[in-house]
Amino acid sequence: MPDAPPTPTSEEPAWASQRLVALRGATSVVANEREAILSRTAELLGQIMERNALEISDCVSAIFTVTHDLDAEFPAVAARQIGFNHVPLLCTQEIPVPGSLPMAVRIMLHAYAPAGHESRHVYLHEARALRLDLEDPQ
Repeated sequence: MPDAPPTPTSEEPAWASQRLVALRGATSVVANEREAILSRTAELLGQIMERNALEISDCVSAIFTVTHDLDAEFPAVAARQIGFNHVPLLCTQEIPVPGSLPMAVRIMLHAYAPAGHESRHVYLHEARALRLDLEDPQ
């Protein structure tokens, strides 16, 4: 019979009692302008962090996507401006599916959360329509 897993000790890293989560979110942008992209991205990222009770030090990485009509700035710049200086960030373009939501920024944020954490995904502005199945998408 295999041994039981070891019980956590004070010498174990803080993440030992946590699990890795992937949090999703999206927002719409009013114009293909640098400040519009940065402000909406910062708002989205701030809401994800707040609603999931996370600190920047909990974050592992983030992937940002933009629709083909947004190219005035990388959304990752907004993350850097609010303190994500040591978190690996990646920006890419969404597949341009006909009829999809235009002027959108999406994120997948990987972070450590306490065991049993219930993920709260965040969809703001016009992007709320993307996840009407969520109980509280905004």
